Amino acid sequence: MLQRLLRDHINYVKQCILRVAIDAPLDVCFDYRWLLEDGATVPLVGQLALVPFGRRDVVGVIVAMAEDSEVAPDKLKAALAVRSELPPLSTAWLGLCTFAADYYQRPLGEVMLPGLPKNLRAAKPTSLTRALKKAALPQPTHDATPGTVHALNPAQRDAAAAIAAARGFAPTLLYGVTGSGKTEVYLQAAATILAETGDTLNPAQILILVPEINLTPQLEANIRARFPGVAMATLHSGLAEGERLSNWVAAHLGQARIVLGTRLAILASLPQLKLIIIDEEHDPSYKQQEGLRYSARDLAVWRARQLDIPIVLGSATPSLETWHHAQSGRYRKLELRERAVKDAALPQVLLIDMERDKPVEGLTACLLAALKLRLSRGEQSLLFLNRRGYAPVVACDACGWISNCSRCTAFMVLHKLDRQLRCHHCGLEQRIPRACPTCGNVDIQPLGRGTQRVEEGLQAAFPEARVLRIDADSTRRKGSAQAAFDQVHRGEIDILIGTQMVAKGHDFQNLTLVGVLNPDTALFSQDYRASERLFAQLMQVAGRAGRRARSAEGSASEVLIQTRYPQHPLFAAVMAHDYEPFANDLLLERQQAGLPPFIYQALLRAEARELAVALSFLQEAAGCIEHDGILINDPIPMTMTRVANVDRAQLLVESVSRPALQAFLKAWIAALRAMKSRVRWSLEVDPVDI
Repeated sequence: MLQRLLRDHINYVKQCILRVAIDAPLDVCFDYRWLLEDGATVPLVGQLALVPFGRRDVVGVIVAMAEDSEVAPDKLKAALAVRSELPPLSTAWLGLCTFAADYYQRPLGEVMLPGLPKNLRAAKPTSLTRALKKAALPQPTHDATPGTVHALNPAQRDAAAAIAAARGFAPTLLYGVTGSGKTEVYLQAAATILAETGDTLNPAQILILVPEINLTPQLEANIRARFPGVAMATLHSGLAEGERLSNWVAAHLGQARIVLGTRLAILASLPQLKLIIIDEEHDPSYKQQEGLRYSARDLAVWRARQLDIPIVLGSATPSLETWHHAQSGRYRKLELRERAVKDAALPQVLLIDMERDKPVEGLTACLLAALKLRLSRGEQSLLFLNRRGYAPVVACDACGWISNCSRCTAFMVLHKLDRQLRCHHCGLEQRIPRACPTCGNVDIQPLGRGTQRVEEGLQAAFPEARVLRIDADSTRRKGSAQAAFDQVHRGEIDILIGTQMVAKGHDFQNLTLVGVLNPDTALFSQDYRASERLFAQLMQVAGRAGRRARSAEGSASEVLIQTRYPQHPLFAAVMAHDYEPFANDLLLERQQAGLPPFIYQALLRAEARELAVALSFLQEAAGCIEHDGILINDPIPMTMTRVANVDRAQLLVESVSRPALQAFLKAWIAALRAMKSRVRWSLEVDPVDI
């Protein structure tokens, strides 16, 4: 008996319980046994562990150590391995993921694991060994002595000094007109912070977020030129998995002092983070639209508060949420009201009334004349149309048939070059019919214009011009977008036609004309954010013109907007380059209407094969628990009701109190999970598309 007790005691001493977060749709962590064999070290919280889960082996994150488990000892599985070669993820990183999981109502594992490189989550991490060997090689020095430094004007110097001098949590809105040199302010402030910690054992890290992948190469080149002695890494979904892992490891080990990335970089492990910069903070791309529907901007602010470090949010057209914080004093506001290049002026914005100047092939006579003038002077022009493809729809005049998608409540877009009709929502592709499928009429016609059709019209109107189209169709291959932009920068292109890919962040020195085609659809959208987004879009694309000093013989830079509603007040604000009164008016409207940022929202979405089933589920969900102080609206079909043969509906929940909404959501999620339904549902906190 004594021998058995002694044996059990020894076995107890030689094992511990690992609590592991796994990427699974279950709001729990899982317990595993870990045997402490002779010479073995005790695993640490924050390390990765390989564990059995169902019929497969998966990698999870150790979030706690326990002495015992609620699981019966005979049913407790053993962990297979612990990635002890990789330093554990920090307590701060674990705290960030815990907050994100709690706020966005997602399982902890669904936050932690997707934020790690795919190769790091592999059962056999051969790439990890290579990444660690690469990290062990001699690294660039931490010398933050800057390379080529551009002279700053007084407003830029003051802004950079204010950011660099900030201590503790100090959220700052850097509000500057397009071309005012916000990037130079970022880099100057970064240089000061890097220099202050260059000789320490734990030199500072700086995180710079940009909204889109195609903006990273240009900014990366600027950063490397400015800081040739400082190690940097990029993190975005366009990287090869091996490269992403190497960059992530460099950031995790503190070797990469500057990390540049898109929204996923906010979940990177950065143990010495001292400053966060969010460029174009208003951009909707910072909101993840599937899985963990987080806002990288909002998580960045929380992370800065958690670490007690400064954060800078830069924009020429701040989001109304950020503007409201600045107006109320929660954020400090620094302003850059003039362009950084001496004698470079903001472009003149003019409206072209399409009721008077009738367009031919989408282009008015006034815009064609302006393009011709720029061609004669060797200057570049940009035409902005946020609609790719050749035409949004093909139609039959005889019977009214239109090219609807058979699987979605959407049109199939004509892609003439590929000789296909394509749905941009489900990906369905069909050959262009030779005749109307309904009545047999052979005279079916494209309606409306996309970038491909405008490109065709430009080539016909200006056969001598070098025309380039940049959109998602023309830049599918890796590196093709950057190659296209390099052509523009080298002056090899006369007229550029593109979607929102060309609207922000690019410094086209010889571009003096911007033409905006078909902005009117956003004026009458049911989305209450549509006017805010359109204004930002127009201001951003207008800012591509006139970024260099005007020569004596050069023409003034212009922005020509073709519209059928020239009297709309939004266009008046764009013509005046006057964001502040426009934003203040929108804030007043939002306050009177009870809309964000004056109210807090969550959106429950449901998907089913039949719309009635989805609506019935939402109706039941609306009444499944008490909701005092919470407004639950009626369930309605989504604007895009059917996608890929699945019907979709939504239910909007609102409250004037964020804590009250969060408390309700926590209880509501538990009740929803207990409901027996075959409906697929998801919850989004702080939705941006309703």
